[in-house]
Amino acid sequence: MSPFQLVAPCLRENRWTILLGVCCLVAVDFMQLWIPRVVKWAVDALTTATGPAPLGGYAARIMALAVGIGVFRYIWRRCLIGTSRKVERDLRQRLLEHLQKMEPAFFDRHPTGSLMAHATNDINHVRMATGMGMVALTDAVVLGTAAIGFMAYIDWRLTILVLVPMPLIAFGTRLFSRRMHQRYQQVQAAFASLTETVREHFSGIRVVKAYTLAPAAIRRAEASSEQYVQQNLKLVRITGSFFPMMVLFSNISLALVLLLGGRATVAGRITPGDLVAFISYIGLITWPMMALGWVMNLIQRGKASLERLAAIFNTAPAIADAPGALPLADSPRRIAFQDVVLTYAGGRQALSDVNLHFEAGRSYGIVGPPGSGKTSLIRLIARLYEPTAGTVAVDGRPLGEIRLADLRRRIAFVPQEPFIFAGTLGDNITMGQSVSPAKLAAAIADAGLESMVARLTAGLDTVVGERGVMLSGGQKQRVSLARALLSDRPILLLDDPISQLDTVTGRRVIEALRRRAAGRLVIIVSHRMAAVRWTDRVVVMENGTVSAVGPHDAVSAQNAYYRNALRIQAPEDNGDAN
Repeated sequence: MSPFQLVAPCLRENRWTILLGVCCLVAVDFMQLWIPRVVKWAVDALTTATGPAPLGGYAARIMALAVGIGVFRYIWRRCLIGTSRKVERDLRQRLLEHLQKMEPAFFDRHPTGSLMAHATNDINHVRMATGMGMVALTDAVVLGTAAIGFMAYIDWRLTILVLVPMPLIAFGTRLFSRRMHQRYQQVQAAFASLTETVREHFSGIRVVKAYTLAPAAIRRAEASSEQYVQQNLKLVRITGSFFPMMVLFSNISLALVLLLGGRATVAGRITPGDLVAFISYIGLITWPMMALGWVMNLIQRGKASLERLAAIFNTAPAIADAPGALPLADSPRRIAFQDVVLTYAGGRQALSDVNLHFEAGRSYGIVGPPGSGKTSLIRLIARLYEPTAGTVAVDGRPLGEIRLADLRRRIAFVPQEPFIFAGTLGDNITMGQSVSPAKLAAAIADAGLESMVARLTAGLDTVVGERGVMLSGGQKQRVSLARALLSDRPILLLDDPISQLDTVTGRRVIEALRRRAAGRLVIIVSHRMAAVRWTDRVVVMENGTVSAVGPHDAVSAQNAYYRNALRIQAPEDNGDAN
């Protein structure tokens, strides 16, 4: 996809609106061009009149032209500027839709601040290029060309002299445009870095305060801000030379008119009204000459932003439906790992030669030391990542041959770090689902949330704040668990679901999970043995491989890690599995 193709669909869709806007803009330009003619007639009438000059008629014409300019200017602004806003809306919506399709690994490579800069600053520059850029370009062509025509009608020799600086303008534009484009690219990259720095400090404000890191955070923000300023100053060195050059050439033309046009008026070759009109046309042509510089400014900035956006749009999702992907049966019976290897970006190998299978209607507990590959294993089941080698299959079919949406609609996933949206507590649990009060109450009770909800004045309508700032870590975890239980899906993936819960609440949650496990495939990743010892099979992961699989008693007898973990946690978990 070329950068222009990003905006072409919206421009085609609104082509008749754009055409109307351009026609009204051209009408405004010609009305502006006609005013100097009226002024010429008025001045000539004054210089030749022996009695009172008929100025009322000329004033009425100028008023009529002014009203026409106002009406048509309103129309073209609604059409052209309005269309640029539609381009902005369409581009931002498409960007967000595209980002929703990207795999988690994409966001590992692209900082949030950079993506925010794409969705705000870059799209705003594209809007300016397609809105005011189009207006300035039309003015530069139509108003400039027509003004030259009117000037030539008055005195073609004087017009030629006025146009002497034009080749210099064209040469200067060509010279500066490429350098401006490069500078705009650098400015946009610096802005993305600054946005990411600020976002990170705001998100981590509690850590910054707890460790008294404010001075260091300020210094880092200042460094990013200074880099942004320096890049803008480099850009200003280019644009600051370009625009004065446009004004200089325009004033050279005006000086030539005053010098040579005045002589022509004295000699009688042109009338005083012609000279006044000619000077007025110089003023009108000054805008197209300056607009040429402004157009280059807008276009180069918009082009740089379009190229940055095109780089995102041209990145195809690494995890997507393959051609001919098939639907998934309502109740998957078996998930199998065959010689699975997973290596993350940077070369860290999370899984190595994993051979494992999970059967529907059974519960599985996955344990192991930190970094052993437990979370990576269930991420592959949800197809959040793709295996580097080997195959993950459902009922004998590789996940790549199954429709992604069908697969994920069968999975309820509780991540290790629960995410809470800035809405109400109820919205965070239901996630837009329409559910019965009884079903919602059951999910809340099984997640151990009913006492917390009862204590809240607004209950489920309580606003929890950005990222659930009003909730504790354990409360966030229980909200995420209630969200998964409410979905009532055949595959339940739980990543450390009771890690932040006290022993009593954790025991209640585990009992609820045992009741809900019937008929489902339940996989629980946990460091707390009480969360997995009740499951049908325990899987022990060590160094990215499966070191033991089997019932609780068999694994505790044969695997040293599992046995030692049970012994260490026995005082805390006493009675949890019974």
